[in-house]
Amino acid sequence: MKEFFDVTVLAVLQGVAEFLPISSSGHLVIGQHLLGMNPPGMRLEVFLHVGTLASIFVFYRRPIASIFTGLFASDAERRREAWGYVAKIMVSALPAVAIYFPFKKSIDDMFENARMVGALLMFTGAVLAGTRFLPRGKNMVGFLRAFLMGCGQAIAILPGVSRSGMTLAAARAGRVSPEAAAEFSFLMSAPLIAGDALLHILKAVKATPEELMGEPSWGVVAFGAVVAAVVGYFSLAILLRTLRGRGFWLFGPYCVIAGLLVVCFCK
Repeated sequence: MKEFFDVTVLAVLQGVAEFLPISSSGHLVIGQHLLGMNPPGMRLEVFLHVGTLASIFVFYRRPIASIFTGLFASDAERRREAWGYVAKIMVSALPAVAIYFPFKKSIDDMFENARMVGALLMFTGAVLAGTRFLPRGKNMVGFLRAFLMGCGQAIAILPGVSRSGMTLAAARAGRVSPEAAAEFSFLMSAPLIAGDALLHILKAVKATPEELMGEPSWGVVAFGAVVAAVVGYFSLAILLRTLRGRGFWLFGPYCVIAGLLVVCFCK
């Protein structure tokens, strides 16, 4: 029963915090510390990410289908636009790839330090609060803006730093329209989430039976993936509505307060 409860909590945290700008990695670490939960394990971690990846594909199914069909369209202009969009996604991935692999060990060690996570969550909050003073824009995502959003995504490799928060703040600074910013932010995350899931799958395949001891059952893991996908879908809808309004910056004070509490009360 405790295993089922822990997986449900982790799945909800993943679904909410993966897309709302409050840091999924930070909240998973905090949840484990405050609730005394065990780490999710390789199998569960993979499927929670697969769940949130599925919610991206479902939520943005129409633009994804349009891009995919555009790649092979007979219309040269439509084909150029589709390949250009894919190229922008590839450009946005470069900063994260350049940072993650050389510093993987140091970054992984940060997940063990709850106070470090809290401090980085406060940093996220400060950035989000600062977006209140940035003007709204109507620009589309060009290659330079894609690269800048990619730099924000690279910073969010650190636990406690929100990927959506950093990418959308970078888009806001570039005066990108809310709809274009949200769509590109989450489509650009899909290759990295898929790549991260693949790395965890390879790690799980190579793991010894002893390393997989204590993993949740496949049924519980599948349930967690479904919960993460459903919660993630509605989180995307909430975030898009927030971006269209003027309340995006309000996630900032929450992150600052949550991070301060972690720094003060977690060891």
